[in-house]
Order: sequence, then C-alpha cells, then structure tokens
Amino acid sequence: MQQPTVGELENWRNVMLLHRFALEEVNTKLKILNEEFQFIHDYNPMEHLKSRVKSLESIGAKLEKKNLDITPENALKHVHDIAGIRITCSFVSDIFRIHEMLAGQNDITILRVKDYVTNPKPNGYRSLHLLCEVPIFLTNRSEKMTVEIQIRTVAMDFWASLEHKIYYKYQQEAPEELVKELQDAARIITHLDEKMKNLNDQIDQYKKEKEK
Repeated sequence: MQQPTVGELENWRNVMLLHRFALEEVNTKLKILNEEFQFIHDYNPMEHLKSRVKSLESIGAKLEKKNLDITPENALKHVHDIAGIRITCSFVSDIFRIHEMLAGQNDITILRVKDYVTNPKPNGYRSLHLLCEVPIFLTNRSEKMTVEIQIRTVAMDFWASLEHKIYYKYQQEAPEELVKELQDAARIITHLDEKMKNLNDQIDQYKKEKEK
C-alpha cells in the first residue's frame, strides 16, 4: 500500500474515528440491552462482546480485492465491516434472540442478514452476520455509519478461531484431508450446541415444575 500524504492521512484518521464512535454507540446499546434482559429474565444472553476497527492495511487489502483505489472515500463507500463486533452466547436460541432485540431498536437499521447458522458455509462455519447502520452525533452534524455484528455460540467461536489459525498456517491452502477433519469437527460442534440446548431446556422445565 502506497504511503498516504498528510492530507490523505488526516482523512484516514477521520474514517477510523467515525467507525470507533459507531462501535462505542453499538457497544453501549448492547450492554444496556444485556443488563436489562438480565434484570427482567434473570438470564444473560450475551456471554462476551469483542469489538475492533480494521487496520488501514486490512482496509487497503479489501479495496485491492475489489479492484478499487485505496482512498478514504472508497473505504467509506465500499468497505462495510471496518467496524466490527463479535457477540458470543451460550445457546443457538440466544443468537436469534439477540437479533430480535437489535431489530426492535428504533436507532439501528439492519441492512443485511447473512444466516450461516441455519445455512452453514461449505467448510462448516456457522455464525449470524448482521450489517447494521447506526447514527453518530458530532458537534456540527450527524453521520450514519455501518457496523458488522457477528453473533455465534461459544462452541462456534471456538471452531472458527481454530479454523482461522489452521488456514493461516497453510496460507489459505489446507490439505483436503484436513478440510474434511474441520468439517467433521463442525458437525460435532453443531451436535454439542444442540445437546447443551436440550440440557438447558430440561433444567428450565425442572425449575418450572418445582415452582408450581
């Protein structure tokens, strides 16, 4: 990536700052929703939140992949996951519950949904991806910014993390045998998620019967 000029660098800093503000807006909203849900239902659907703003190098690589000039303007227009949040939860049902909670917010617009939970990728990857638009309010204007939210169970996150490390070691070209092993592991993870949900449902039913 070519070294930016002083003016371009200032524009890039503005791009990164706007996305950091967007992350703070969405992170605050998620924490409020989580705490309110805990208060009402005595249950916490979000186990962990992790957020990041893509590096300038990653943004440049994505623009190059799209055959676009590496400019702040193109980054704002064509790279929609500069700001990203990953939510991990205990059960698959939590994934869709969190989706519903976000869809019900007046100041968040869900622009796109990619459901890799119901329809996993061929390699076994499972997660729910939401592309959201959120307003941020500055001293003299407001801006609508996009934030990508990925929601997955702890088990799905464990698999995705290891899959990423393995492919990184093989520079995206893992042996076919290893690919099949990863797909088998993904099926085991899916079975584990189903097993844990069934156990949780049984515990909930047991508690309800005791309270009668």
